[in-house]
Amino acid sequence: MNEKIAFAERLAAAMRAAGYEPRPAVLEREFNLRYWGKPVTLQGVRRWLCGETLPQQEKLQVLAEWLGVEPQTLRFGEGGGYRVSEPRGTWDASVSAEERRVLQRYLALPVERRKVVAQVIEAFSRAERSDPGEGQAGEGA
Repeated sequence: MNEKIAFAERLAAAMRAAGYEPRPAVLEREFNLRYWGKPVTLQGVRRWLCGETLPQQEKLQVLAEWLGVEPQTLRFGEGGGYRVSEPRGTWDASVSAEERRVLQRYLALPVERRKVVAQVIEAFSRAERSDPGEGQAGEGA
């Protein structure tokens, strides 16, 4: 069987197992809610479901996380690869209790709200990088 068609069948089965109808409109909506890059078009996801193309690795990761399957299982099927098992890390000792609470609250938000928060943080970060001297003039005076 063609690997693209086999992937399409696994994707549709994973969608059904997760309680979603394997239709392009459903896949487009749910995927784009979770993907932080450029949105995927209806035609693009239709091509995944029809076995015409395979998603890029970063998109496969998002699909797998959303559908609750291992990325290599979604891409290659059962026995298609071995997972490198790494224990879930503990919080770095340099992260304060307040920072941990903020991160835990962030992670508890729905995906679409986390996306908005991440965009705000990214905007602040870009502004900070573009004007590194801001706020330093007059310090110590």
